[in-house]
Amino acid sequence: THYPHLQSMKYPLTCPTIAALFAGLVAAACGGAAGVRSDAAPAPAPSTAKLEAIYWARTDSARMGFTAADVHFMIGMIGHHGQALVMAALAPTHGASPTVQRLSARIINAQKDEIATMQQWLRDREQTVPEVHITGTRMTVDGPEYAMHMPGMLTPEQILELDEVRDRDFDRLFLTYMIQHHRGAVTMVHELFGTDGAALDDVVFKLASDIQVDQTTEIARMELMLKERNPL
Repeated sequence: THYPHLQSMKYPLTCPTIAALFAGLVAAACGGAAGVRSDAAPAPAPSTAKLEAIYWARTDSARMGFTAADVHFMIGMIGHHGQALVMAALAPTHGASPTVQRLSARIINAQKDEIATMQQWLRDREQTVPEVHITGTRMTVDGPEYAMHMPGMLTPEQILELDEVRDRDFDRLFLTYMIQHHRGAVTMVHELFGTDGAALDDVVFKLASDIQVDQTTEIARMELMLKERNPL
């Protein structure tokens, strides 16, 4: 109901493993019903090919169960992560300290992988897949407009300000703005988990949970780093 331009579908139950499915179907096919003569011919067991077809049909059904909120989260987080890549890429060229450069490298590695995961998830479900294009400090996203307007995103003026500072001033401003940015991502996760029926898809749930844990941890680390650079 929050996103009328997307279709919401009910998430099905998690599909059983192949082994459990095989066992259940074979037992159903081969087991005798109460009251049937012991000399009655047993029903033929389903073939392996048929069992595999049933399993994959159920797997596909589970994979395709998602909500509009899931799609909104994935699309928005792709744009959000894209801006984090822009910010982190400045560290090596702007005199950032070794600790800030290590933090930036971790952010780049983690968020590039998560962008790829989110894009594949959307592609598998035939949804719009935003493509992120970065040239220097300029980022554009091909896709829904709201991908560029998520919580915690820096304004163009803030990005320009970050690009203009160097050394210790860069460290302080980078940490301040990345804390803002990470808090926005955590807010997005809370909004997702607070939406009825959302995040029941295994990939969405795991990704959102990882983002919440990783970025909350990094916020605490960055706050300590910032405190060290701004002693009372």
